[in-house]
Amino acid sequence: MSAVLALDGVVLARGGSRVLDGADLRLERGERLALVGANGAGKTTLLRALVGLEKPTAGRVGAFGRPCADEPDFRTVRRRVGLLFQDPDDQLFCPTVQEDVAFGPLNLGETPKAAFATARATLDRLGLDHLAERITHRLSGGEKRLVALAGLLAMAPEVLLLDEPTNALDDANRARMLDLLAGLDATMLIVSHDRPALERLATRAVVLQGGRLEPAIIHRHPCPTPALHIHGLDDDHRHELETAARRA
Repeated sequence: MSAVLALDGVVLARGGSRVLDGADLRLERGERLALVGANGAGKTTLLRALVGLEKPTAGRVGAFGRPCADEPDFRTVRRRVGLLFQDPDDQLFCPTVQEDVAFGPLNLGETPKAAFATARATLDRLGLDHLAERITHRLSGGEKRLVALAGLLAMAPEVLLLDEPTNALDDANRARMLDLLAGLDATMLIVSHDRPALERLATRAVVLQGGRLEPAIIHRHPCPTPALHIHGLDDDHRHELETAARRA
């Protein structure tokens, strides 16, 4: 397992049905991988499995070249991999924004003084310093999502798992989120139904259907205003990908 994160034949069942059914995944360092699929396909479950929040019934999970089987393994992984939850209310639990963003650095061993300095520096870098003293549960939905991202970035993760990062954001905060993510030097796995966001950020795409992952294509249609699009691999697109691979 040389990939940054990997799944090998992972099976994960819930309520008697298989959400993941022999799923294979390789996330290589420096990639920004888009993960698409229908609602209920299991995309969030897959992200949670990668950091040990869901336990497979079969198959293997790997991170940074090592297999991960139990909680001590995943505890180490979660120091290097940040998961942005789909609902920021599941991620924010400290009274103020500054305390919430400082929580991760404190957990990583920074002194309180250093952790709060890291928090303030992160908020400042993201243009969120004006929120530092705000009560977290009184923030707007968009502000909560940006603060949740700040909490992850304060821990300087090598990999970001992003579950619907632009969901429920207004135009201004969506633009800010995309600018922030586009400017980060981090490996990413991005779950989203926001196709324009994926088209801007992703370097590769996969689709989750029937519990398994298949390649998808990001390509540019010839049209008056060129735009990138992500497709699952029907027969025509599979042929296109195979032809491109032979030419490479």
